[in-house]
Amino acid sequence: MTGTAKPAVRPADPRFSSGPTKKRPGWSTDALKDAALGRSHRAKPGKAKLKEAIDRTRAILGVPDSHKIAIVPASDTGAVEMAMWSMLGPRPVDIFAWESFGEEWVTDAKQLKLDATVHSAGYGAISKLGLARKDADIIFTQNGTTSGVRVPNFDWIAADREGITINDATSAVFAQPIDWSKCDVTTFSWQKVLGGEAAHGMLILSPRAIARLESFAPDRPVPKIFRLTKKGKVDLEIFEGSTINTPSMLATEDYIDALKWAEGIGGLAALHARADANTTVLADWAAKTPWIDFLALDPASRSNTSVCLKVVDPRVTALSDEAQAEFAKKLSSLLEKEGVAFDAASYRAAPPGLRIWCGATIDASDVAALTPWIEWAFATLTAELETKAA
Repeated sequence: MTGTAKPAVRPADPRFSSGPTKKRPGWSTDALKDAALGRSHRAKPGKAKLKEAIDRTRAILGVPDSHKIAIVPASDTGAVEMAMWSMLGPRPVDIFAWESFGEEWVTDAKQLKLDATVHSAGYGAISKLGLARKDADIIFTQNGTTSGVRVPNFDWIAADREGITINDATSAVFAQPIDWSKCDVTTFSWQKVLGGEAAHGMLILSPRAIARLESFAPDRPVPKIFRLTKKGKVDLEIFEGSTINTPSMLATEDYIDALKWAEGIGGLAALHARADANTTVLADWAAKTPWIDFLALDPASRSNTSVCLKVVDPRVTALSDEAQAEFAKKLSSLLEKEGVAFDAASYRAAPPGLRIWCGATIDASDVAALTPWIEWAFATLTAELETKAA
């Protein structure tokens, strides 16, 4: 290591993981004291808690009354696959995939033997959304958690479309606008933007999605945890707190606490503002720091939650791909060793760099305190490179 001076100020909370994400400011286990522990999720207290989570979700996100909301198994992945297994098949499918998780839906489509057209893009770019067909079903990821690239708007989805849209919004919801008139299936999980616990998914269905469920019977086996209908009709009890399988009442209480916090700070507008403020700190810093840049090529599609950064310094970019990956690994490891940023490495399948969560539970002051430490770590490692080259 060199004699580069360490910054005097540290982030008050170094948790910048992109999932599970940091809990709300001021969180403690006291928030869980009213959990319906030791009670059946079918009993009145348990079911009331589940219904409360659904109702508070609707209120904060402004989900129309025409839409149904359910708590489902297996996190966001389970929610997306539930929709795919139950609804897709009667029409061709357009899949827009520009990062790791979007590619998973391509794999599912192949396994389901769907008539799918895949619109791909490399890391940092976004698929050509204008290629969406009115007569096709559409699958897309609103915010690419592993690429830091998000859908800039929903204008590309036809208002008079014939197919349904499936929006994987797990790292976008509560941080970015959602046009409910353009999203027939919207999914997310508790452990992303509001810092909840894992394994629970949320499924939001428009009337169009419900009509598809009631008019289409898949010719493939549908696992129990994916079944949303009963005798050809949507099972409405699922959308009133009667979950398909057993949820964690402790995790449910934690999610309710996060929703109450969101209400208390001003609701959806305040959540969006906090995420935007956090990202602005990084954008302002990157603008004056020549060796760092966003992985997202277009600022209009730059994520305000899973912010992905790349090192563009010639001393690093001149290295082999393997050596660049090693440099990025050392960069994040050094930040973790100093206790200033946990889990800030880029996703394992993404280009090497940093990934810093900027969702609403993060404080902008912590992001601001982190940037000098990134500069220190970079200066330390580039000094080592120069020493080796000498």
